[in-house]
This record gives sequence, C-alpha cells and structure tokens, in this order.
Amino acid sequence: MGIQIKVPTVGESISEVTIANWLKKDGDTVKLDEVIAELESDKATFELTAQSDGVLKILKPQGSTVPIGEAICEIEPSGAATKADAKASTPVTVAAEAPKATGGIKEMKVPAVGESITEVTISTWLKKDGDFVKTDDIIAEVESDKATFELPAEATGILRIVAKEKTTLPIGGLICKIEIMEGGAQPAATPTVSSNNGSTDKTYASGHPSPAAAKILDEKGIAANQVQGSGVGGRITKEDASKAQAAPAAEKKAATPSAPPVIAQGGSRNKRNEKMTSLRKTIAKRLVSVKNETAMLTTFNEVDMKPLMDLRGKYKDKFKEKYGVGLGFMSFFTKAVCAALKEFPAVNASINGDEIIYHDYCDVSIAVSTPRGLVVPVIRNAEALSFDQIESEVVRLATKGRDGKLSIEEMTGGTFSITNGGVFGSMLSTPILNPPQSAILGMHNIVERPIAKNGEVVIRPIMYLALSYDHRIVDGRESVSFLVRVKEMLEDPGRLILGV
Repeated sequence: MGIQIKVPTVGESISEVTIANWLKKDGDTVKLDEVIAELESDKATFELTAQSDGVLKILKPQGSTVPIGEAICEIEPSGAATKADAKASTPVTVAAEAPKATGGIKEMKVPAVGESITEVTISTWLKKDGDFVKTDDIIAEVESDKATFELPAEATGILRIVAKEKTTLPIGGLICKIEIMEGGAQPAATPTVSSNNGSTDKTYASGHPSPAAAKILDEKGIAANQVQGSGVGGRITKEDASKAQAAPAAEKKAATPSAPPVIAQGGSRNKRNEKMTSLRKTIAKRLVSVKNETAMLTTFNEVDMKPLMDLRGKYKDKFKEKYGVGLGFMSFFTKAVCAALKEFPAVNASINGDEIIYHDYCDVSIAVSTPRGLVVPVIRNAEALSFDQIESEVVRLATKGRDGKLSIEEMTGGTFSITNGGVFGSMLSTPILNPPQSAILGMHNIVERPIAKNGEVVIRPIMYLALSYDHRIVDGRESVSFLVRVKEMLEDPGRLILGV
C-alpha cells in the first residue's frame, strides 16, 4: 500500500470538506508538493499537495464530502509509476477493434455532496448526447449552494442525457444513462475523445476554469473564453481569474444580443438576469439564520472625534517614522473595545447549547471588503497589543484578505467584531452579528455637526456608533454601558494610554 493522504485539520469549527476539483487523474504520476486537488469548506477554498513522488490513486471522487482525517487518495511509490505507465501504454498498441455493446445500462444519479445539501443544478454538459465516454471522463459540471464540482463518467460507453442544462435535481435524481461498451478503444469515426495523453491538441482543461476561478470570473462578469489559462493543459487557475480584466465596452456591446427597440424617447430599458453564485447563496442563508436564531438588537451613541483627531494629527508623522506604519483610528477603537469588554464580559461571550462561554481574552474580528465578498480576519489577543502592533496586524490582514490569501485559521475564533461602513460613506447602520459572537460594533463616517458644548453651539466632527448584540446574553444595561464606556475613552484618549 502506498502513502495515504488524509483530509488535514483546517479550522477548529470545520468537521468536513468537499473535494471541489481533482487537478490530477487517477493513475497520474505526481511529484512531492505538487498540487493535486482543490478542497472547499464553508469558509474557504484551499489546495491539497502530494506528500511524496509516485502514482496517484484516487479514493474519493470529485464532489464527495469527506470528514477531517479520512483518506481521500493514495500515492504508490515511484517504482510503481513505471509499471503503471507501461500498463497505461498497452491499450494504445493493442486496441484495434471497436468497442462492443454489452447490453448493460449504467444509471448516473446525483451523489450526496453534503449533509445540508438537498438539490443540485446541472450547470454545463461537457459531453453531448450520444458521445462515447470513458470511465472518469468529466462529462458535466454540477452546482450546489456551496460549491461547483465536476461529474465523472461512471462507466465506458455511449452517453444518454436525461437532465438538460439548468435543470435542478434532488439528491438521488437521475442525471444520465451510459450504454456500457467494452472490448476496445473508441471508434475512429467518433472524434470526441482523444486516447493520446501526450497530444498537443486541446483537452477538456483547455480554457476551462477551476471552481475557485469560475466564481471569481462570475463575480467580475468575465467569460471563460476571454481568459488565457496558465494551468495544466491550459486550465484557468485562480490566479489567472484574479488577474483577468473585463473586455472593453465596445467588445461587450458587440457580444450582447441587441435589445428590443425602445418605442418611447428616453433611456434604455434593458434588463438582465444572473444566477446567484454559490458563495452568495451561502452568505444569504447565514444572514437569514442570524436574524431567525438570535434576539438581535442595536443601540446607538455618538462620539466627538475632535480630541482623537487632534492627537492623531499631532503624532502621526512621528508614529510613522518610528514604527513604519500609519496611525489610523482602528487601533484606538480596538483598544477602547478591549478595555470595555473587560468591564462587560457578557458582550465578549457566546452561547454553546445551554451554556454561556466567557472569554478572558479579546480576539477582535475586523470586517474587510474584498472583490469576492466580505471576510472577517481576526486580531488575536488584541488586549495585549500596542497601538503599532494593532495597526500592523490590520494592514497585514486587510492586504491578505484583498489578495484572497487568508487562511482558515486567520478567519475563525473571533470573540467580538468591528465593522467600518464609514469608509464607504455610511452615516448610520445596524450591523448584523457574526455568529457565534454576541456583539458587533459599527463605525460610520465622520461629519461636522452643530452640538451644544458648555452652553454654546459649536461645530464638531461627530461619528455615530452602533452596537448590535444578542439580547439572549447581553442585557440592555450592559449594552448601553459598554457603548458609553467606548465613547468616554475615545473622547478622552488619554484614558486609553493610562488604562483608566
């Protein structure tokens, strides 16, 4: 037996992953550290590498949901590679007669792809009805609400399609049938499948995106045929998709069917429908579940930002010169939040069944907007960090988030969240909880407003703060007192320095 490769531990809250894409086929020769598959959890997509040189033996097909620690493939020692290659070359020299029908029919049904998934959609047929297919040939792409995966043929023979493209089927539903054939290579008259693996002709991989790349292209509105693939066999990788640019407006217009003529004078009345991506479906379900499963409430307050802005303006150049990082508002808000969480531990707690878990540390999640959606990396033990350490962590995590390089560990385990809608111009909002956390602080834009100060009306830079919290854990007194405490420390930043 060769070396077994098992699903690695990818996060404390993740118990299973889905095999999104096999980048190597069963029987392929692989090298140490070569990427052989893409795995997906409900939080991220990551790559699986070979742990030795040898011949790959796939144990779990594409689309399978596999628990952590279970073997998904084996790698036979490199000595077996020569034997496998010799065996693979035999059919090329021996096969001369056409395959013969056996009379058997293989029905292919929708496989179980996850305990929470009840149906899938036939996204694309890669083979036509009546085509000759071989076992493990990729014949279709199937999409669930969590991932897109490829459907391999389960037998060799003639494909008979039952479910058309865009058809939604339940788990176990009939997708297609294969009229089983045996006894030789594909007939010469059927040019749909090439038996020469070393051919320079285009293969299925040519110009075809991986699942992760397909999501990025969908979000950018770029067609796969507009991107040059740099992966194996011309496959479009995640990096290719990230670098891809949309076609010029003139090209898009030429490729789009002309709209019906507008009778009345005025602007265009065109409209278009786009299928939701699996990532967007998952986000939608999670947001709805938060609203349905928590007693969420929001309280508001306002902060006079002048003292903080004056302090920052006075020392930001020296701070940058000494620490090599800019002095922003996030470090002040993080320090203020950590101090307030120590005084009101329920705001830093979470529910686990019939128990409340209180945390004696502050792992602060920072919401970061990326081209693929919102991600929430975590600043660990923020209560023990200095201002420059917090600013450095914010820059590091935000950069990795926008580049799509955050790991599972960097996005799990937070105890409290901060989101800043003010960078987009938001004046006021009710941020939604990040489960299982019990609270989230929303920052907003700074606007000069007239306020009463010592009996006089003065103009001050004001920011509205919003604290959304789970009323099952946090009472009104605690939530309001927490937000007032944050306000006091921001309006008198010297208290943050002295810890009073």
